[in-house]
Amino acid sequence: MSNRTFTMIKPDAVKNGHIGDILAMINKAGFTIKAMKMTKLSQERAGQFYEVHKERPFYGEICDFMSSGHIIAAILEKDNAVEDFRTLIGATNPAEAAEGTIRKMYATSLGENAVHGSDSDENAEIEGNFFFSHLEKF
Repeated sequence: MSNRTFTMIKPDAVKNGHIGDILAMINKAGFTIKAMKMTKLSQERAGQFYEVHKERPFYGEICDFMSSGHIIAAILEKDNAVEDFRTLIGATNPAEAAEGTIRKMYATSLGENAVHGSDSDENAEIEGNFFFSHLEKF
């Protein structure tokens, strides 16, 4: 088990002005930020990030959405980071997310669900390395 996970605050939450509120929830939940940047994914980079979903029907939509605006990418640290962060963000569908979770509070739909959170220690490392060089991680 790793003590790091990866997240992105997605274009909908950035556009709607929720960066500060989401970061405050992350800090309040005991996570520390080990790397963070604002960036914008090209269609090609979004496709590379979501390549594992290439055969799924939502692949094109997620690539379009994720390249539609700025995102905040971050590596977070805490004991049991992946599982605890998945609990903090809530279910993928905000209508099914628990009260007080990031997605319940800030997501607008299943497709525009405010944040990404790694689903495993292995993916957290892969996803963090996609956005950050070793010089950018602390």
